Amino acid sequence: MSLAQSGKDTIPPREQRDTPGIKSGIKKDTTAKLLPDTVHVAALPDSTDSIKAQKAPVVQQKPADTDIPVASVMKGPAAMPEAKPTIQGFQKALSNHPYFNFYGQGVKITEQLKKQSNDESMFYFLCALLFYFGFIRIVFMKYLDNLKTLFLRVTMRQQQIRDQVLQSPLPSLMLNILFIISTGLFLSFVADYYNIVPGMNRWLLLFYCCLLLTAIYIGKFIMLKMLGWMFNIRTATDTYIFIVFLVNKMMGIYLLPALLFMAFAKGTFLTVLITLTYCFIAILFIYRFIIAYRPVRNEIKLSRFHFFIYLCAFEIAPLLLIYKVLLIFVERSY
Repeated sequence: MSLAQSGKDTIPPREQRDTPGIKSGIKKDTTAKLLPDTVHVAALPDSTDSIKAQKAPVVQQKPADTDIPVASVMKGPAAMPEAKPTIQGFQKALSNHPYFNFYGQGVKITEQLKKQSNDESMFYFLCALLFYFGFIRIVFMKYLDNLKTLFLRVTMRQQQIRDQVLQSPLPSLMLNILFIISTGLFLSFVADYYNIVPGMNRWLLLFYCCLLLTAIYIGKFIMLKMLGWMFNIRTATDTYIFIVFLVNKMMGIYLLPALLFMAFAKGTFLTVLITLTYCFIAILFIYRFIIAYRPVRNEIKLSRFHFFIYLCAFEIAPLLLIYKVLLIFVERSY
């Protein structure tokens, strides 16, 4: 009876209240001290009837060199799995690339052997030719303006302007040289295009073309002077000579843009360019005949038929003869 009455107040012996794994002398709600190498966390139940020792998870951590504690990272099922690339995924990424068609059909490209060209010398030569014309344009600006006025025949004071032009022999000579070089360069391009003289150096070909033009116009000048002296028609022949060299000077200037393109053009573009230049030169020759007919007729009594015969004999026949000689030369070279 005494034990039943005092059952609630009875305290078990000290040895029974000691929990396994915990030393005696530690109170119920105290926390365990941390050892330097391990951390022990113990949970004590509140029930006095049954005390079961539960072993807490232990996390071991090596002591750091510094006093700052380092938190450990635990890997568990909640951690994100590492993405491992596969061969199929890599191939799929390549096939779905928006900019590079890795798995597309190949394109056949024909390679062409790069040939060495000597266009640098021609480029510098054309630059020097443009600078030469620019020098004439700056120094003799008044002369060029008068020349353009006479060529377009936009004023009635042609005799006065003609006298001013005839009194300037230096710019006239420089423009004649420009005509010889420009037209000779055009003829060399044409000869190279039609392969008239295969294998010849382009500079030697240019020299021959310039020499041929010089011989033609010097011969024409001498012949017209002789005809004027023999038939006492010096005024008419001088007028015709002036008109011929006037058109030649303008031709030498107008050929410069075409030469810049012809020097570096290839294929179809070169063919079209040469054809257009032919048409331009033919128009200039026809214009020269038209503007030369009236001044010559005012000086001498000349019918259109006789003027046409003169054109055939002294203008068209020499060109046809030169063309025939070139054809014979080409046939023998082949």
